[in-house]
Amino acid sequence: MTTTTLPEHPLLQDHADARPVAAEADAAADRNSVVQLDPDHPGFRDEEYRARRNRIARIAREYEPGAPVPDAPYTPEEHGVWRAVWEALEPAHERHACAEYLSCVRRLELPRERIPQMREVNERVEALSGFRLEPVAGLVEPRVFLESLANGVFLCTQYIRHHSTPLYTPEPDVVHEIAGHAVTLASERLAELNRLVGRAVKRTTSHEALDRLSRVYWFTVEFGVVREDGEAKAYGTGLLSAGELGAMRDVELRPLDLEAASRQEYDPTHFQPVLFCADSFEAMYHALRDYLIRR
Repeated sequence: MTTTTLPEHPLLQDHADARPVAAEADAAADRNSVVQLDPDHPGFRDEEYRARRNRIARIAREYEPGAPVPDAPYTPEEHGVWRAVWEALEPAHERHACAEYLSCVRRLELPRERIPQMREVNERVEALSGFRLEPVAGLVEPRVFLESLANGVFLCTQYIRHHSTPLYTPEPDVVHEIAGHAVTLASERLAELNRLVGRAVKRTTSHEALDRLSRVYWFTVEFGVVREDGEAKAYGTGLLSAGELGAMRDVELRPLDLEAASRQEYDPTHFQPVLFCADSFEAMYHALRDYLIRR
């Protein structure tokens, strides 16, 4: 398999980052705030794309938690974006992804020629780890997103990035959610760590404690790295679903220190200059598990 170099682009702004704060209403309302695109979004001036985004967002706004997830009305062009992304990501995964992730990719057998529907992914992930994906219209408030993990629920967007930038998105999209999070949630150990994050967040009583746990989530579940056969390999979903994966050799790798990670500043709009690297996947699993249980 040949190696594809992914283009450099700003970091995916992900779920644990700063979110528009929703009112303290019921959880379902908090999960689905109004969908808006910034003027610099690749699809901002594409009326057809915005209309499709709105149709897909309507699924989330009308969704009842726990119910079967309706299929999203993807177009042939959007399926083409999915194919283009996978053509670039797969060779990068072979070089830079950890063994646990590659094992989960093989286990899930996701289609490459089309965007899988959330109900399809749920059938496979639930059977492996008990986790299920539930749709949201867009970005959600950090506590709402993280606490849902405690119940084995991952709040997931269904729309896909704009066709003009298939290897870039300024926000989480279905590629990031499925190629990143859904694949890792097929791992019993990574699914357990996600649940423990949610439980730890539920126990927090201050903004500071929530902020620290969000940073730990960012530098592990989203941008975590482990050593395998002497090389840095990614298990973080933000790395595994973006062009940043091929740039790990250029960052500062610090030994995994979760207290330090909980205080580490980060900018979600740029490649991360610092990543925390564990000596092995086993070492990361036990260190993060113990840390979260103690919170």
